[in-house]
Amino acid sequence: MSNSYSHLLHIRDHTELRLYELIPDVVWIFDVDEHSWWWGNQPALDFWGLDSLDALINKDLSGDTQGARERTWQTFELAQQQGLTIDPWTTYPNGKPQTLYMRHRAVLIGPDKHRAIIAYINEQVDLGETPENLLLVEAMRYTRVLVTSFDAHGHRVTENPAATAAYARVERQHNTDCEFIARFVSPKSGEACLRLALEQQGGRWTHQMLTMQGVRRHTLDIRRTRHPLTGDFLLLVVEYDVTDLQQALETAGEAKAQLQKLAHYDVLTGLPNLRLFEEKAEALLASARRLKTQVAILFIDLDGFKAVNDQYGHQCGDQLLKQVAKRLIDRSRDSDLVARIGGDEFVLLQSNAVSRQGIEHLSQKLIQLVSEPYTVDGNQVQVGVSIGVACYPEHGIEMTQLLDRADKAMYQVKQSGKSNVKFFDESNIKGKE
Repeated sequence: MSNSYSHLLHIRDHTELRLYELIPDVVWIFDVDEHSWWWGNQPALDFWGLDSLDALINKDLSGDTQGARERTWQTFELAQQQGLTIDPWTTYPNGKPQTLYMRHRAVLIGPDKHRAIIAYINEQVDLGETPENLLLVEAMRYTRVLVTSFDAHGHRVTENPAATAAYARVERQHNTDCEFIARFVSPKSGEACLRLALEQQGGRWTHQMLTMQGVRRHTLDIRRTRHPLTGDFLLLVVEYDVTDLQQALETAGEAKAQLQKLAHYDVLTGLPNLRLFEEKAEALLASARRLKTQVAILFIDLDGFKAVNDQYGHQCGDQLLKQVAKRLIDRSRDSDLVARIGGDEFVLLQSNAVSRQGIEHLSQKLIQLVSEPYTVDGNQVQVGVSIGVACYPEHGIEMTQLLDRADKAMYQVKQSGKSNVKFFDESNIKGKE
């Protein structure tokens, strides 16, 4: 027998129960391990309509469901923790249902120390002849939803078997005598939840709870009710395990975020793609219109990138593009916007561009920076940079027009020797737009 039950009274045989025979109320002892009656007093025999103790002990329970067997085990577990439990049971003496409020104590019986419960009928409940009332009692017993009632101090009054199974021995993990708080991963969260439930006379909150399955996320639906026997106010706590739902929602949110990232960012470099660049650029242009400031679009194209791809392969080319992107980011300001819009094409938007001279100075710095050698997969490679520039409002007021004109200016650089920068000049590309 487990040491966890060493605190329980051990009843060795029936001779130790003579005083129980004098009790006028129904008392019986049920062997949880054997799932059978072990003893009953005369009122118990009368209750079941039997004429001898042997008839009670030999009563056929083979038709009991697995749920009924689990219920007796859960009742024993709760009773051995609390010392005494009071909960409703529906029994069927002479085949007719009777719902009883029963007290249970956990004991060990016989030479093998079987687990057992001493059952005392505390009160018979008049549910009338409406079968729906019995169905509600049975639903409470067998539902998988956790249902527990607590007094104002957070001490358990009663709970259904599902709650017993979920929290058996869990309360001992926290150094608190408040069973409500002990079920929470965070005692402070439990204290706050109990305080709010009392102040607001109920509510709904979601917390991480310590269960026999480990840490689970439960939504607690708490309502104020009354004890059916004493009339004292209680908190009825119904718990729904939303762990799997929460994880599914988080997974869906992560997938959505990933899809949004794929739709707006370049997978290789992590830079914004053309679509996101255009969206953000429109906002920056709107700001420039209000503040009457200048915006510069730098269309950046690598020189000699195809030769690197041809000589060392696309994997080397991809690594090179990632390093180029990093250099562009490192050189730009926080207020600038850098994007990859094509194979070896990048674009940089400089907001609040002060002067043409400043823009040209930035472009030359980028050419110098990007043109420095790279080490990719053990190979020393080098590329050049051609940059075309278009400015708002000098060269256009719409982003699509500015991008197109910066592209044309870059093309002029390619035609005139590469590794340089040119501003859009309509006279040089007349008839090409």
